[in-house]
Amino acid sequence: MRGQRWFGVICCFVLFVGVFLSQKLSTANGYAGDRHSEWGLLFFILPGVIASVFSRHGRVIKPLMGAVLASPFCLLIIHFWLSPTRTFWQEMAWMFSAVFWCALGALCYLFLRSVLRRQRR
Repeated sequence: MRGQRWFGVICCFVLFVGVFLSQKLSTANGYAGDRHSEWGLLFFILPGVIASVFSRHGRVIKPLMGAVLASPFCLLIIHFWLSPTRTFWQEMAWMFSAVFWCALGALCYLFLRSVLRRQRR
């Protein structure tokens, strides 16, 4: 029972880091003229949706906690293993945006869930 409480947080943490790595590794192989990497931020909706599905209580808070906990870890990955392409503050802004999209994914799931529940009644 206790492990289920943290499953949504852990799920979001792992998926957030996975999406982060896929975004950073795909842009590292891109060329300098490609300025459309911001569209990749929309993929951060997926960890929020999936973690919200697996969270029984706190369907927004747990994905948000997972994303917030994953952010410093992702910044450490950039600093120690990947060559940063932006300044620290730009990376921080990008990371806050990723957390926003993750939380928005959880909210979208809750919205669709409530609409479908109302429709069934």
